[in-house]
Parts: sequence; structure tokens; C-alpha cells
Amino acid sequence: MSTITVNGPRPYDVTVGHALDGAIAAQVATHGARQVALIHQPPLADVAALIAEKIDARVHLIAVPDAESGKTLEVAGRIWDQLGEAAFGRRDLVIGLGGGAATDLAGFVAAAWMRGVDVIQVPTTLLAMVDAAVGGKTGINTAAGKNLVGAFHEPLAVYIDLERLRTLPQRDIIAGSAEIIKTGFIADEEILALYERDAAACLEPNEIMTELITRSVAVKAEVVGNDLKEAGLREILNYGHTFGHAVEQYENYAWRHGDAVAVGMMFIAQLACDRGLIDEDLRERHRKILTSVGLPISYAAGRFDELYDVMTRDKKNRDGKVRFVALDGEVGKMTRIEGPTTSELAAAYDKIAK
Repeated sequence: MSTITVNGPRPYDVTVGHALDGAIAAQVATHGARQVALIHQPPLADVAALIAEKIDARVHLIAVPDAESGKTLEVAGRIWDQLGEAAFGRRDLVIGLGGGAATDLAGFVAAAWMRGVDVIQVPTTLLAMVDAAVGGKTGINTAAGKNLVGAFHEPLAVYIDLERLRTLPQRDIIAGSAEIIKTGFIADEEILALYERDAAACLEPNEIMTELITRSVAVKAEVVGNDLKEAGLREILNYGHTFGHAVEQYENYAWRHGDAVAVGMMFIAQLACDRGLIDEDLRERHRKILTSVGLPISYAAGRFDELYDVMTRDKKNRDGKVRFVALDGEVGKMTRIEGPTTSELAAAYDKIAK
């Protein structure tokens, strides 16, 4: 078991290990909550019940729709109604159990209830472990876009139980790898080297994956510990996300987040190469690593106008300009591309289109 501390206004620990249900219960006991709202996705009902049995408090098991369909105002409103009926107070506690959509939703529900109650995040997918559950970003989706409604609300603690990966579908392991690879490009070249040495081993729940998860979480912890509310440094965590979020919305969230981010990284690598910010070798390195684990690197031709319209409404934009985080010459050195022309974006798109 290892612990990574996320510093900032309200420091907390991310615990990475096996069989952590007892540690979660001990955290609840230390907190002293009278009631716990355990928000989970339907396939995790049995896991939620096992955790609830260990907790010495009244536990409300609240099932929510799976994946992005659970991240809506309607679902959040239903949970708030349940909390109200239970007289859920400020010293009570929310637990988010599941993938990134569940932890995003649980965090937002906790952030808004009585202007903020504590939340423990228990991610069960690789993507949630290295991305959604760490960092304090919470939110829901609306017709206008992904995560446009949300709040910064740091968790009380995060528990990454590696046993959950053993039952995770391979396709979800592959999708989650995109966020790990992202942290490699923005801050930790050893992550990239691990994939280059043995990509297949990086997809198995073993010591290598444990190292990848720990390294990836450490990168995010360092970034958010210095910039919780995305004043500057935290923007690097959005590498590949501007284009990726546009794909997700256009596909009505049928695409996995990691798959969309992978295409987004390939798009920004192409745009950076076209601008002379990176060379063709670094662009090609993106392609080789992403394809080595089975991630997509292209998107259907003929949809640029629709995707561009979504990108213009991205929350990371400033002064009406589309903004991208990009590599500047080498791995780990970042810059911004602000206000690129429509024609150069379309040209980069055409080069990754299939």
C-alpha cells in the first residue's frame, strides 16, 4: 500500500493498495459522520453493500445510472431530495463509488449540499483512478457541453483499490490508459518508456500497472497541489481534452472518455507539429504509443464544422478564443496555442481524419 498526498488549501491522501474496504470504514469512523450517502453505479451494488456493512453509521445506498447518463441535473436533484428526506446534515458524508461519472456526480452532489459536505472518492475504473477521482473537480453535463456545471470540491480522501481492476473489461483498461499516457507526455517520460518497452504488460493488473497508476496520480497531485482552480499550471492536465470533449459531445457520450482524449492528443500533436512546436518524431511517438495499447488516433472525416462549434464553447476558452495545451519542443515542456485560425484547425483535423 502506498500513499500520495495532494497538497493545497485542504490536503488529502490518495491511498493505493488492495482490500481497502476496512480503511474506508476507518476513515468514516474518524470523520464521525452520523449518516453516509454511498452513491454507486448499478453493477457495483454488491461492492457497495460490502463497504456499507463495514461502516459504523447509517448508510444510504443510492444507485445512479451508469456512465455519463448519470451525470445530469435530474439525477443530482433526485439525490438531493433523498438527502433532504434523510435529514442529511453538514457533518454527514458522501462516498462516490464507481467510474469517473459516478465520482464526478458524487463530488458535485457533496459540493452543493448545504454548500459543501465531505466526500470520499472510491474509483473503480482505471480512468477514474488516475483522473476523475483526484483533483477536486466535480460536475455534471448539460446540453451545452460536458462538465460546464460543476464546482471545485476536494475530497476528504481517495481510495484506489487495485483489486477492482481484475474484473474491469479490457476495453476499459485500454481507455483508462489514455489519461496515464497523457501524464507521461506532460510530465513523466518514464511513463512513456514503460509503454514503449512492453505495451501489453501495461494493460495487465500487475506491478507495472501499479507503477503507472502511482506515477500518474503523483503527476496530478503535484499539479493540483500547486493550482487547484486552474489559474495556470493545472491547464496542462487538459492535454488532448479540448478536441476530446468535442468528440464526446458530438457522439452523445457514447465514446469512452479515454478514447476521445487519445484522439484529442493526436489532434493537438498534429496541430503542434504543423506550427513547428514539435517535430515529426514526437508527433509519431504519440501515434506509436497510443496505437500500441489499442487506443484510437483518428476520427471520421467531414465533421469538422460540428466539432469546431463545440470547441468554441469549451470552458477553457478565454476572450472568445479557442485554447489548446500543447507540447513545446519536448516531453514535459508545455505551452498554449491561443486563437488558432479555423483553417489551420481544419488542416490538422484532415490529417487525422479517416
